[in-house]
Amino acid sequence: MKCGSLRDELMEVVLNGSELATPAMQEHLVTCAACAAEVASLRQTMELLDEWQTPEPSPYFSARLRARMRDERSAQPTGWLAWLRRPAVVTAAAALMAIGVGLLEGAHWKAGHPQTVAGATTGITVSAVGDLQYLDSNADLFSDFDALDDSQTETN
Repeated sequence: MKCGSLRDELMEVVLNGSELATPAMQEHLVTCAACAAEVASLRQTMELLDEWQTPEPSPYFSARLRARMRDERSAQPTGWLAWLRRPAVVTAAAALMAIGVGLLEGAHWKAGHPQTVAGATTGITVSAVGDLQYLDSNADLFSDFDALDDSQTETN
């Protein structure tokens, strides 16, 4: 048996006793001094932990803790930005901003109201009629694109 595969099972040997270990594990613990020392060290640690007793808290611990928490709460800054620390306020503000942006952007997409393309110097309106007028005025350009597509399909 290899020491690396035993490392995970050593704690079970310490807790349950070496009598419950597999015969291969018992044989390895007899022949390997490093693993036997590790088991002995773990047993000593467990014995020390068994002897250790938790200290009892002071009888006034709870009262002092509550008083300190009350003092810390009252010492928090009360500036005009202190309301940002509340998650409900931040969530509500983010939701209101999202709704506002949605309403502003949604106004651009209303049907029946042609809009001009932002940044366009030609003043073309975005509507079905405007699209058809654009296609008609640039028919020669689009026919050149069709010729390019036909030439590429012939080479492939």
